[in-house]
Amino acid sequence: MRRADRLFLIIHALRGRRTALQARSLAETLGVSLRTVYRDVADLQLSGVPIEGEAGVGYVLRKGADIPPLMFTAEELESLVVGTRFVRAFAGGRLADGAQAALMKIEAVLPAELRERAARTRIYAPVYRDEMALAFAARIDRLHAAIEAQQVLRLVYRDEGGQASTREVEPLCLAFWGGKWTLGTWCRLRSAFRNFRPDRIDQLDETGECFAAGEGRNLDAYLDAMRGYYGGV
Repeated sequence: MRRADRLFLIIHALRGRRTALQARSLAETLGVSLRTVYRDVADLQLSGVPIEGEAGVGYVLRKGADIPPLMFTAEELESLVVGTRFVRAFAGGRLADGAQAALMKIEAVLPAELRERAARTRIYAPVYRDEMALAFAARIDRLHAAIEAQQVLRLVYRDEGGQASTREVEPLCLAFWGGKWTLGTWCRLRSAFRNFRPDRIDQLDETGECFAAGEGRNLDAYLDAMRGYYGGV
């Protein structure tokens, strides 16, 4: 379990309790050691979460405390709702499902007033899932997986004029430009950074080779190059 998930669940477990919750019970629920629970609770206290108690006694949220998870403000929650809607509409299925699941966890423990405030946002991103949209979402998932695994890809790509070429690329990131996605890569043919639009990829194959992004051709270098070209990334 990720540490961020543990911290969220600790706050969730303490909300609304009238009696102290023993650290041992938290450790069993989370599947971690007592020492990990003590350290996580101490970190939450230092970050401002009003947890009272100590090792051997148990923990409670301070009387009268009614906080959203991780101390979100109403504006932050609205941003999360809007962001989730955009991810569901434009990202791959993997990210869309993850964003929706995360939002459901947050909404499940929100005070009613904040939950209603978050739901009232009037910024929408309608979701269309016809056959073409589903295929494109699957392609984004596939590119995302290749980036994480550092897999060399072979693309048959059409440029703006319709000319096709075959490229072997080291995929570094995906970027969404408010209507179009681009795949940021190190192109082995050009020995330079190149961006490719997923909707112009006629054929996509994994080569079976993994790459180690070296200095000058890694993500940081790519972002520096894009900042110089576009004036900001």
